[in-house]
Order: sequence, then C-alpha cells, then structure tokens
Amino acid sequence: MAHDLLIGTYTQRLPHVDGHAEGVVAARFDGDRIDDATVAARVTNPSWVAAAPDGRAVYAVEETGPDGRVHAFARDDGGALTPLGSVSSGGADPAHLLVHPFGRFLLAGTYSGGSVSVWRLNADGSIGERTAFVQHEGRGPDDARQEGPHVHQLSVDPVTGDVVVVDLGLGQVRWYALSEEGALTLREDATVALGAAGPRHLVFHPDGRHALVVGELDDVLHVLRREGDRFTLVGGASTRAAVAAGEALPTGENTSAAVRLTEDGRTVLVSNRGDDTIAVFAFEASTSGLVMEAVVPAHGRTPRDLVLSPEGDRLLVACQDSDEVTVFAFDAGTRELRFLTSSEIPTPVCLLFV
Repeated sequence: MAHDLLIGTYTQRLPHVDGHAEGVVAARFDGDRIDDATVAARVTNPSWVAAAPDGRAVYAVEETGPDGRVHAFARDDGGALTPLGSVSSGGADPAHLLVHPFGRFLLAGTYSGGSVSVWRLNADGSIGERTAFVQHEGRGPDDARQEGPHVHQLSVDPVTGDVVVVDLGLGQVRWYALSEEGALTLREDATVALGAAGPRHLVFHPDGRHALVVGELDDVLHVLRREGDRFTLVGGASTRAAVAAGEALPTGENTSAAVRLTEDGRTVLVSNRGDDTIAVFAFEASTSGLVMEAVVPAHGRTPRDLVLSPEGDRLLVACQDSDEVTVFAFDAGTRELRFLTSSEIPTPVCLLFV
C-alpha cells in the first residue's frame, strides 16, 4: 500500500552538515521505494517536521540563527502544504517538535537555546498564543558537548500524559506536567540523570513500564523502568558491533542518533552515524533485558532518522550525507533487515508518515 511521506532536510552548509535541499520534501512510498518527491514548502533548514493527528496540519522547524522559527502549514487531500504563518521558537536552533496527541498544543525544543515552548493551536491548525516557556539552566560533564542545556527531543508519557524532555546538554530526561491551560510544571522527583551519556532520543515501550533512551555521546541504548511514579535506569547495551563482540573499536568517531521500537515492543532499532549502521536489539519486557541481535550497514552515509512503515514490514533510513533514503524489508519474527532500494533525496534528516 502506498503512503504519503514528509521529509525534513537541511538547506544550508552548517558546521555539521553540507545542506543543499530546498525545503520540506513531500513524497510517496510504494512499499519498496520513494517516488514523486517534490518540494512541498520552502523553509530554511526544516530539520524536523511534525503533523496533527489527522494529518491536516503540518509543522516544521527553521533550525537557523540565534532565534529559530516554527512554521505551520495546512495540508489538503492531495498533500499540498499552504503556509499558515510562523512564530519564534523561543531560542536558537530548534531541534524537535511535538504535537500533543489531543491536537490542542504544539511544543518545540531548542538545541542551542536549551528551551521548551508550548503554543495553543487554533482550529485551522495555525499557531496561537504561547502558553508556556521553560528555560533550562546548567551543564553536563562533557566540556565540549555539554557546556549548556541542549534540548533534543520531546515526547508524551503514555501513562501519565506528562511531557518528557530529553536534554543532551544537561545529561537529563525531565518529566513535566502539562495543564489544561498549556502550562508546564517540572516534576523534579521524576528526572532521570544520564550525565555524560548525552541522551538524545527516547521511545516508550507499549507496556508503558519501560522507556529506551539512546545516548549520542556514549553510543549506548539505555533501559529505563517505571518504579511507582518515576523511572530508574536498569540496564543498557552498546550500539556498536565491535563493543558487543568484545573487539577493538574501529577508527573514526561514531554518534548514535535515532531509536525506534516495533509495535509489539520486541525489537529496538538504533542508527549509528560514523559506523553508518543500524543496530538491532531484542527486548524482553518481563526481565527488562536488552540483547544485540545484529548490526546492519545502512547503505548510506550518516544515517540520521529511521521510521517503520505503517505495516511494520519496511524500515526507512534518512542518510544525511549521501543524499538518499534507504529502504529495508523487516521481518518482525526473525528481526532480519534486508536492503531493498535507495532513493535520491537531498540532505534528508527526518522522516514522517502522514
């Protein structure tokens, strides 16, 4: 079955990437490859995109300058995007967006700014008043990468409804209560400290009892388990094949990026930039056990984001520095990934089915 796909990109040369796309890309995924790729919205460095639950509104960051922006678009039945305006992201280099599952609020996290903003969404999908702004303060143990707060991802706790903020710079995962009015209140007792791991992205297990966090600085997939009203760190495993095999690390730097979990919660997938691989883990919820099953070449350079198809039998990988999205067949029973195709997309970094 064919599906609509939105792809976030970089459009400018920056210290960490040679961006040369033209904006948000819209495409069709036919089950094997990506076709009909077009520029749907000309935004500068739209490195993260999000959509309303019904797909009728789309949002993109403008990751550039000392004060980034967040853009809103109406999406019609044909997939075309019509601008609905933009607002300041509240800090430098917005890195992530979250549409609350009920569709009433939009949240943004800024990487260099280290802040979180909440806006009320209007009925037409446009961005309304800002209802909350939180500025993180402090630093982590790594002087080079954790000199200040760096918000990297936002998600919603499926049990409590709290907003979960992953801050790479502080080395923390923080839980915030979100009120009916859109205010954020820190639940200090629920903060998880991961320090020099440099937590980047988190995914919740379907059981609501576990969360898995990938560390960008330590290349470890960390397992968190809910104990009462908070999470604690209970385990983890390296995302790199050499470490898992007890061998010497290959030369060159590696930074883990994205983490995805299959619908049944049995398999965890992590992208490695540098090694240019996809790590495949088995997860056993009854024991909180994590075991590396395989490490597969990404068939492209700098695999940034990954996403499973709605049917769960395909994995798409945004290979930022080789200008392509690679596609793998995925067998949920055996956890096998088999490379299928590669489609040319300029500087892809975020993948979203709508």
